[in-house]
Amino acid sequence: MVDQDVRQAAGEAILGGFPEATVSPEYAELLRSGRVGGAVLFRHNLTSCEQAAELTQSLKALRPDAWLAIDQEGGRVQRLGPPFPQLPPMRQLGERPDAASHVWRAGSVLSQGLFMLGFHQNYAPVLDVDTNPDNPAIGDRAFSGDPQRVAEFGVALIQALQTGGIAACGKHFPGHGDTHTDSHFELPRLDHDLDRLRRVELVPFAAAIRAGAASIMTTHVCFTALDAMHPTTLSEAVIEPLLRRELGYDGVVVTDDMEMLAIMGHYGIEEASVRALRAGCDQILICHRAELQAAAYEALVRAVETGELPRARLLQAAARISRMKQRYQPLAARLGALHQQWSDAWAVSSCK
Repeated sequence: MVDQDVRQAAGEAILGGFPEATVSPEYAELLRSGRVGGAVLFRHNLTSCEQAAELTQSLKALRPDAWLAIDQEGGRVQRLGPPFPQLPPMRQLGERPDAASHVWRAGSVLSQGLFMLGFHQNYAPVLDVDTNPDNPAIGDRAFSGDPQRVAEFGVALIQALQTGGIAACGKHFPGHGDTHTDSHFELPRLDHDLDRLRRVELVPFAAAIRAGAASIMTTHVCFTALDAMHPTTLSEAVIEPLLRRELGYDGVVVTDDMEMLAIMGHYGIEEASVRALRAGCDQILICHRAELQAAAYEALVRAVETGELPRARLLQAAARISRMKQRYQPLAARLGALHQQWSDAWAVSSCK
């Protein structure tokens, strides 16, 4: 039998979601019982600013330390619609004169609005280098096709978000910018070796790590020169050797959504979740289906029990998540009254 520390850590390692604008009973029970650590919210969950503030508060009522995340990048990836400030694609900001200051201001707007609505984390910036004009997944979500410009503007967005109390997340490590296919629908493969990655794809991630990025998101892309069998999210040959040791990152490593077909088309959620933790990921995103979240939780507990997943690795993941929470959640707690005041004001002035 595993101990309570393992069960608690397994729940911390899973971030879930639900399909509608109200919390489903199935997800609510997972959150309340500690089998998921929080929620990632999408456009289908968020109908207005007022409703978004109410929803985040209802989730915190179910679990006071629930971690709440969102993808609010700008351009075509914005989960909160108008009248929440709508940003242009990052490519447009990256092409402007004095681009870094524009990116900083955009990040400040995002952090203020997301904090007011009760979020802790934004899955931004995109740190992919847009080297393939036919890439269906990235394109204008990237700042540039120049690694140095992506690094500069990515750091500006990270610093603006985190100065405003929102944990940033650089994505998609080690780079989704050169693929011809979209990992939502299939498993992309790239043949780039380490020399190419160090010259191009890794440059923005190295800069983000130096800037203190709270988290890094992995990509479901198979880099065949490093691991011919597994996508980065599940690869013991990529995350620990490259991200942890070579780049020296000790923050939270988040998976991209494990319900994407790049993963679910090749692995069951139980196997994929255990592989991701074993490879060096700390937090698993399962964004839609409560039954998959429950199955992943049980798989992690069982894997520790059988020795397939070292207990120390799971507890290490939970400790990293705890450090991130300790950095960002106390700010929200200290300013709880202001949060409610700002949320009410936002609802009155902006969400009519």
